[in-house]
Amino acid sequence: MNAAHSVRDKILKLGMKCIAVQADVSDEDQVHDLFHKIDFELGPLTHLVNNVGILKTKMSLMEMDNNRIRTVINTNIMSQIYCSKEAILRMSKSKGGAGGAIVNISSGASRSGSPFEYVDYAASKGAVDTFTIGLFKEVAAEGIRVNCVRPAGIYTDIHSDGGEPERVDRIAKHFPMKRGGKPKEVAEAILWLLSDKSSFVTGSFTDLCGGL
Repeated sequence: MNAAHSVRDKILKLGMKCIAVQADVSDEDQVHDLFHKIDFELGPLTHLVNNVGILKTKMSLMEMDNNRIRTVINTNIMSQIYCSKEAILRMSKSKGGAGGAIVNISSGASRSGSPFEYVDYAASKGAVDTFTIGLFKEVAAEGIRVNCVRPAGIYTDIHSDGGEPERVDRIAKHFPMKRGGKPKEVAEAILWLLSDKSSFVTGSFTDLCGGL
């Protein structure tokens, strides 16, 4: 929570409203409570970024235990479904909402499959891609845009969770751009998709993978 509180404090100093709430977004009941707190503290919801992704130590599928697979799949896809449902109930014009925008965070792994490393993670992100396709078609007429970004080779702490903190440096040489990506580069794409500048964009996939 320290990182979340740090971001919150920076936003508050800019004169904006912001809260930090701890919740397990793979738990439907906690997601329900989270959105009710947003209703009370912040008012009408207009935007959602489903930025959830965990992975475990890299290994082949035959080495993985069932608990690991279940945890990765449940966290990475069910969280996006639960949060999207709550957001849509609030944004939909037929429910009294004003419309809005959702950005789902997938991964370049959904296309590569991450063999011998994270096939469970890749499968969960493939499900995010499919979810995005179905969801944008369901809610377009409700005034809600749904888009997806697929980063890969980004300098974040997630690689430490897989047991290889320097992974980006190792794989960057295979990227056409010959470098890894920065979190800010991903954030800029997300911000554009949330903004009115992309008001006619829905159902899109933006690959932030250095050309892969």
